[in-house]
Amino acid sequence: MVDTAPARSAARPAGAPAPTDADAAPAPGVVTEGAPKPDATGDPASGTPTAGTDTDVQIDVAVVQQLLLGRWADDRRTSRRLALDPAMHKIEGMAYADARARTLDQLRILVDAGAIQRPYPEEFGGQSNHGGNLAAFEELTTADPSMQIKAGVQWGLFGSAVHHLGTERNHREFLPGIVSFDVPGCFAMTETGHGSDVQSIATRATYDPETQEFEIHTPFRGAWKDYIGNAALHGRAAVVFAKLVTQGVDYGVHAFYVPLRDADGAFLPGVGGEDDGYKGGLNGIDNGRLHFDHVRVPRTNLLNRYGDVAEDGTYSSPIASPGRRFFTMLGTLVQGRVSLDGAAVVAQKIGLQIALTYAAQRRQFPTGDGTEGVLLDYGRHQRRLIPRLATVFAQSFAHEQLLRTFDDVFSGRQDTPERREDLETQAAAFKSMSTWSALDTLQECREACGGAGFLAENRLTGLRADLDVYVTFEGDNTVLLQLVGKRLLTEFRAKAPKDPAATARFAASIAAGKLADASGVRRIGQSVADRGSLARSVADLRDAGSQRALLAGRVETMVAEIGVRLASAGKDRARAARLLNRSQHELIEAAKAHAELMQWDAFTDALEQVPEGDTRRVLVWLRDLFALGLLEQHLDWYLVHGRLSAQRARAVSAGVDRLVARLRPIVPRLLETFGYEDGHVRAPIALGEEQARQDEAAAWFAAEAAAGRLPEQEKKPRA
Repeated sequence: MVDTAPARSAARPAGAPAPTDADAAPAPGVVTEGAPKPDATGDPASGTPTAGTDTDVQIDVAVVQQLLLGRWADDRRTSRRLALDPAMHKIEGMAYADARARTLDQLRILVDAGAIQRPYPEEFGGQSNHGGNLAAFEELTTADPSMQIKAGVQWGLFGSAVHHLGTERNHREFLPGIVSFDVPGCFAMTETGHGSDVQSIATRATYDPETQEFEIHTPFRGAWKDYIGNAALHGRAAVVFAKLVTQGVDYGVHAFYVPLRDADGAFLPGVGGEDDGYKGGLNGIDNGRLHFDHVRVPRTNLLNRYGDVAEDGTYSSPIASPGRRFFTMLGTLVQGRVSLDGAAVVAQKIGLQIALTYAAQRRQFPTGDGTEGVLLDYGRHQRRLIPRLATVFAQSFAHEQLLRTFDDVFSGRQDTPERREDLETQAAAFKSMSTWSALDTLQECREACGGAGFLAENRLTGLRADLDVYVTFEGDNTVLLQLVGKRLLTEFRAKAPKDPAATARFAASIAAGKLADASGVRRIGQSVADRGSLARSVADLRDAGSQRALLAGRVETMVAEIGVRLASAGKDRARAARLLNRSQHELIEAAKAHAELMQWDAFTDALEQVPEGDTRRVLVWLRDLFALGLLEQHLDWYLVHGRLSAQRARAVSAGVDRLVARLRPIVPRLLETFGYEDGHVRAPIALGEEQARQDEAAAWFAAEAAAGRLPEQEKKPRA
């Protein structure tokens, strides 16, 4: 996973513009228009435009829109049409109880529209369309995140657990009611005392051979199932995760179908619970707590695809290893992370469309000619939003690759242990990065819109609040990145030699790399190549081969440093555990770097689908802005490790400034490529309200000036 894609050619990398592109390094002494000039002070911004109102570059919106829609474009379009129904839209400020009732009604609309059957077998009205199901599901975020997540609980967690953890027996008994929504349900995995650490949950399911029943029991308060969607009011049944105990042996975590409430909504005997109450977001969902006091369910309520108990209590499983069995079972539920990644990307697109549209219309502060300038013509405003636009393009292309991996596995086309491991790693990495990015982007969009962004009607605060839980939902991001990091270390160890002589050579090569970092050999080479020209530095950083080498080199170096450190423990497991604990921060940073590299690769791969021309050129600018933004973010690492010379480091920011300025005039067209209609955006400041205010103000001043009614301005005294 460290470096799976083939290296791109530095001379003419995939996706790079033709050598005649205006970005090519100029001849010595020649300064191209708009390029950072190698002036005496070395000012990176010198010669960099900061505003623009027109451009000769034109992009084919339809081509880019299709690229962003991906393989399951028709499923996305179908879902977007459904999301235009006002009945599906979140009403900001709605009373707590009313919001829950509305969300419940929205799920019935989904069923009536045939919007939830895609992943299920044909016998249950489905299409076995796994990738299309998630692609469509993610688009519902534009309507109401509470509705999208509540639907995810019902069909993506509760229903999916029965579908993928159960056998045909379970499917026939339980799936019809789940698919039709006659049985609203819960996914009861998380406990108050154990969230991401599922293996340590305390709920037990003890088998009684005399009655052929399992007894479900939560032995203490910390074992209550907590934060469970549909648990407070609507859930009629739950898939409950518990330790399976039979014949005195604990066989680890398994899933059980457990009825919760009767037809009148009252808890069944032995079942109890509480309402989690008002939350920081997603208040259309009735999250709650569940507890079980020796609740008995039939033996056949065990979802028994990966583990079964015979009538006499004998346990059997097709997977002998308890650890592998556990991770296989949890791996079947990875779609929650996949869908959260996609939903976070959708939310960022909506937020950026609102903020960038407003910024292109809202005027503030007099410019050189005395008129007020639009916010998007100010350099800082461009810098705070346009790089995030590039990031969401990268995340969108990465998510498409994740969806394809998911579909390959769940369709059975490539359902191998290696492919499943790739899916789990990608899902953990991309979900973590996109959900954190969503909070950052939505907050920046809110601030960029000033007081207007704080109004609930403009949706930014509501989206930010609703997506807040995504960073811990379906796995805390920090824990998920540890999973990614451990995968990287496993691959590092697999590549490391085993015999003493080869190990010594391997360690020596790593030491030599560190020596090269410390000695400045790389920096010297860059300085010679650049010959003092900042423009040459920028041009090299715009090279796809250079970008990938820098991004991949960071991952490989970070993993190698941790791997060598852990290897020093030898067979001393206690020391290895201490070293790993001390390396957790570095390991998570390495996992982030790996995720960023995979996103860059996905963006570059997507460029291969676009023919040469302006459209491809603009997408290359976006890809380069994403790459240079990562380099700028981690500039301290590249300087400390000697990977960039001082001039190259300064050229990173110069390159970002240059690309931001080039992209600024094309921003409206880039927003069009998202393909969202007014009914998806639903923010007055992005739908003409601000432009109408500006037009009214301009017309008033023009009329007053024409009539001679404007007072003279106070003259400033001369200094």
